[in-house]
Amino acid sequence: MKNLPKGDKKLLNAWAFYDWANSVYTLTIASAVFPIFYEALFSEGEHYIHVFGMDLKNSALISFVTAMAFLVVSFISPLLSGIADYVGNKKSFMKFFCYLGALSCMGLYWFNLGNIYVGLAFYFLGLLGYWGSLVFYNSYLPDIAFVEQQDKISAKGYSLGYIGSVILLVINLAMIMKPKLFGITGTDGEAAMKAMRYSFLMVGVWWILFSQYTYYYLPKGSRETSQKLSKQILFNGFKELKKVWALLSVNIPLKRYLGGFFVSSMAVQTVMLVATYFGAQEVQWPTKEEGTIGLIICILLIQLVAVIGAVITSRASAKFGNIPTLIVINIVWAILCCVGAYFVTLPIHFYAMATVAGLVMGGIQALSRSTYSKLLPVTEDTTSFFSFYDVAEKIGIVIGMCVYGIIDQMTGSPRAAIVILGLFFIVAIFLLRRIPKTVTLDK
Repeated sequence: MKNLPKGDKKLLNAWAFYDWANSVYTLTIASAVFPIFYEALFSEGEHYIHVFGMDLKNSALISFVTAMAFLVVSFISPLLSGIADYVGNKKSFMKFFCYLGALSCMGLYWFNLGNIYVGLAFYFLGLLGYWGSLVFYNSYLPDIAFVEQQDKISAKGYSLGYIGSVILLVINLAMIMKPKLFGITGTDGEAAMKAMRYSFLMVGVWWILFSQYTYYYLPKGSRETSQKLSKQILFNGFKELKKVWALLSVNIPLKRYLGGFFVSSMAVQTVMLVATYFGAQEVQWPTKEEGTIGLIICILLIQLVAVIGAVITSRASAKFGNIPTLIVINIVWAILCCVGAYFVTLPIHFYAMATVAGLVMGGIQALSRSTYSKLLPVTEDTTSFFSFYDVAEKIGIVIGMCVYGIIDQMTGSPRAAIVILGLFFIVAIFLLRRIPKTVTLDK
């Protein structure tokens, strides 16, 4: 169809709607149903599998695969950013990664221990597709929205993503709890596993189906910057990262803040990625079926409480300042979430932990990004700084997941690994306290 003008309401809504389409991946695959399904593949009390020529604990294995995927993402993101900024057909690239992710989610339907390598490949590619498509999705924002519209439409996208992902997860939860109502046959355990497999198919179909509305209205690319793909364009993203790294040497407050963010984000993202695996292995659920339902309810609880946490954090930062608020949040993560997790054994403990984690998760991510924005030097090239921020976050996840996986593999229990992650929050607190008190965050 004919390209809509920049700032057009229909164009903005179409862009934001991609969050509705793709957010089901993060909730169903990354956080809720797939971790429970993966753990259920292993017999009671048996958590090891012979893979890649060694005996690996199942949760350590998935941690290492996740880390490898994020390592690839952290490397290709600057390449994709260069393409997104200069090539005029970025919608095709966005579609490619979208379909790669969605079809890989559907491929998880056939995930079993008999073809573990194929299953892990689908898991790996799903993560790659999700993050790859986001690079191009985010790059469209300045193309389709004026500066004064960007905050509002970006927030609308996040809201749509939250609503859409929760709706599908509730449907999946109903399928898992009452599979016979949906025509899913077998024993209770078999029917629940089938329902989880069907949920992977639904994620892929949902992602592809609803993204078509976005693709219908989005332009092919930015005609003002459209160029042929060249080596210079391809590696432009890395040049931008190198430029930001050089600027950090003369901006001490920003450098110290990034250090604190890097360590803190490493721990936060790792805890959230492994939380469901931890709950499945370490919590004494009355029955396997109750464990499945309880874990999904915990994920929903975290999503709901995170909204409240974001509001509380916003008000606290307005009253006490960004850095003091971040320090307090890191203290809560270290003591209540990480040290407290060591003593979690009963479902009620896990529900309480999920509530606390949701409150501080909802605040730390939003506040970390806004604080970084306020510390940036006066520049029009904010894209390069945020690209550096995103790459730092991904590399942090790689390190965090590897640390977790190694400790889990060596000790046979994720409890010690969670406590060790608490030490990262302590380091983050130390680094944040070193930011000069004379720095103002009122931009």
